[in-house]
Amino acid sequence: MNVHVKFETPSEVSDKIYEMITANTNGRLKRGSNEVTKTAERGTAQFIILAEDVNPPELLAHIPLICEEKGIPYGYVPSQEFLAQEANLPKGVQAASIAVMEITKGAQEKFNEVVELIAALKA
Repeated sequence: MNVHVKFETPSEVSDKIYEMITANTNGRLKRGSNEVTKTAERGTAQFIILAEDVNPPELLAHIPLICEEKGIPYGYVPSQEFLAQEANLPKGVQAASIAVMEITKGAQEKFNEVVELIAALKA
């Protein structure tokens, strides 16, 4: 497990996170570790998603700590490439992290489900 990964995420939960991003059409996203760090520090993110395959892993090590401090739910997905794909970034671009700034009505149910699953993993 990498230094920035605070808990192991089963593939079923990762899949739910991907589904939540896909369902959150027209919801604002912030991409990249700098933007995600800013939203976490400001407490404006609704949910933060981190890729497990980030190199160097220290790039994201501070984000879970900020999320815990600010009470922002966060989760992990296995791949930067798939995270970028789900966030509709151009092919070949990777995303180490994404902050979901608003949850649309169509994604609210999936968001609630993901938050519950992650809370159970962390317990």
